[in-house]
Amino acid sequence: MPTFTILVVDDESAIRDMLRMALEMADYNVLEAENIHDAHRLIADERPDLMLLDWMLPGGNGIDLLRRLKRDELARELPVIMLTARTTQDNMVQGLDVGADDYVTKPFAPRELIARIKALLRRTPAGRDDGMLHSAQLALDASSHRVTLGDSPLSMGPTEFKLLHFFMTHAERAYSRTQLLDQVWGANVYIEERTVDVHIRRLRLALKTDTLDYRNAVQTVRGMGYLFSVKGLAAS
Repeated sequence: MPTFTILVVDDESAIRDMLRMALEMADYNVLEAENIHDAHRLIADERPDLMLLDWMLPGGNGIDLLRRLKRDELARELPVIMLTARTTQDNMVQGLDVGADDYVTKPFAPRELIARIKALLRRTPAGRDDGMLHSAQLALDASSHRVTLGDSPLSMGPTEFKLLHFFMTHAERAYSRTQLLDQVWGANVYIEERTVDVHIRRLRLALKTDTLDYRNAVQTVRGMGYLFSVKGLAAS
């Protein structure tokens, strides 16, 4: 069973401590943020499986962060449970309309929250993922960090593996070098965009065996960046 990572966004340290203890006892990994800026950085860098989001936060509120995420193609699928002392129906409707998946009012019982988390994760792609990705004859096992093409194992470095994982989970869409840097290296890692090109070349070289050639699965999109597609390669 996969271990999920939960991001707790709340400006009250006592609540974060309580949630961390309850979540860790339920075998979840826990990340913490006390404001919108830190939360957005952790979402970009760590890609949590679910977020517990307080309504009132320094420098804005949870609704502002939620609106921002829903405009971001790479973060809009993140499941979110709002945690708030606001109990009116209008507040609940507003949170759900903006994009929250569930709404829990304070004070709450940790056991009830854990049950809601489990139920939400079961409904999301992350909760159904067994760690295996398939694109035609290309297979990636996220749990063992193994990649095979047909019946042959492929050898690639950790960065190329992360690139391939991102591409296979976001196929048929073009991404700029900046977007790839943010998603694969992290938003706070400052490296040149041409570094992406170097690792793309290495990834392409790795996508070939004696009998199958998937190097063209990583396509250059002129003026944009790169796109991953195995169309036309299935019978290669």
